[in-house]
Amino acid sequence: MTPRSPATLPRAVWALGFVSLLMDVSSEMIHSLLPLFMVASLGASTVMVGLIEGLAESLALIVKVFSGVISDRMGRRKPLALLGYGLGAASKPLFAVAPVAGVVLAARLADRLGKGLRGAPRDALIADVTPAEVRGAAFGLRQSLDTVGAFLGPLCATGLMLLWQGNYRAVFWVAVVPGALAVLLLWRGVHEPARPASLPPPTRSPISRAGLRRLPSAYWWVVGIGAVFTLARFSEAFLVLRAHQQGIPAAWVPLVMVAMNVVYAVSAYPLGRLSDRMDHRRLLGAGLLLLIAADIVLAVAGRIGPGWAWVLAGVALWGLHLGATQGLLAALVADTAPADLRGTAFGFFNLASGLAMLAASVAAGLLWDGVGPAATFVAGALISAVAALVLWRAPAWQRAG
Repeated sequence: MTPRSPATLPRAVWALGFVSLLMDVSSEMIHSLLPLFMVASLGASTVMVGLIEGLAESLALIVKVFSGVISDRMGRRKPLALLGYGLGAASKPLFAVAPVAGVVLAARLADRLGKGLRGAPRDALIADVTPAEVRGAAFGLRQSLDTVGAFLGPLCATGLMLLWQGNYRAVFWVAVVPGALAVLLLWRGVHEPARPASLPPPTRSPISRAGLRRLPSAYWWVVGIGAVFTLARFSEAFLVLRAHQQGIPAAWVPLVMVAMNVVYAVSAYPLGRLSDRMDHRRLLGAGLLLLIAADIVLAVAGRIGPGWAWVLAGVALWGLHLGATQGLLAALVADTAPADLRGTAFGFFNLASGLAMLAASVAAGLLWDGVGPAATFVAGALISAVAALVLWRAPAWQRAG
């Protein structure tokens, strides 16, 4: 089947992409400054910072599964996505007025609850409105726009902090604006299609044994591959640590993440379009080769040349790997899951990937402290090789409808 022109991607996909961009700008303006704000302005300990982040991310992981299931049971996606983005936007003023760390905790929990509520229904909605032959392009576009927000947010925060001489609360108030605009755009700019008459009626409990049996083995292969990919790609916080360890001044370290997200944003859409034209396993395999190359480059940084140059090269390869794999994996979830169970499918996929990220990051931290930074990235390269073996053993994917 000949892929459609990218100009024919549904308007809802573009709108959801810009919703993600606006909310990411809002969130990253706050999150890039929040640890420093809590310690410097509220007097919180680093233990408290870690506890707040751990509780918030754990809540998001749990909610992701149930939000997808509920959207399947309702037979609608937009109401839950709107609730999730609305909670995220409503949490932003709490950061600006927080007098103590407890209020920050409440705001972070509300923000992550919103993220957990919206993720699976939003992705299922993209799959619902997009023809199967251009789903790779659709998910790549959304990921590109989302990542643009991920680097615009810290840039805006840095500029405003310089302009307002370190006034955290003023920056947090500005972050309220793009969050509110994201909710408004979703409410007015995205129209959910009517449920096709050919689909079975919404099931009472998609998370039941009978419901899960309807998810084919090809879908569970995608979940497994996504989890193994995530095990090979631990938290990007270790990229920041590697940059600082190689002598990049602390004031410039955030720009390392900006560089990675620029590469990610630029590559995700064209590589998503490419995935609609080529064998999926080949593109995922190429993504693994990019990750192995990134790990090797970051492992040798500083040994055979200026450390900062090697770090930037590794970070760029890391971003290119994300562009080649993340949108494609989302498209594969949509392709292999029944249409009436897509919310459930995205929920379980996100849960498996999130748990894998948690395990990978803990292991990476132990290796970093116990053996050294280079060992962390060497281990990532080895796990990537295991992921390549799993990918090679995977069956050809067939669309489930």
